[in-house]
Amino acid sequence: MTESVTLTVAGMKCGGCESNVTNKLMTVEGVLSVQASAKDNEVSVEYDTEKTDLDAITEAITDAGFSVE
Repeated sequence: MTESVTLTVAGMKCGGCESNVTNKLMTVEGVLSVQASAKDNEVSVEYDTEKTDLDAITEAITDAGFSVE
């Protein structure tokens, strides 16, 4: 099943930050698409709930050097 979530992410300041978060999330198995916005401090993720979960998505954002609020 596919699910979408929008998370508030602290620390994104530029396009490079958006790319870092997007690239890290796209390495998570089951993540289908990512839309990151430094301007809005948000990341929208579409993912397959049979392959990944919100914890893995949050962990990937943290691993990229940002925090989920």
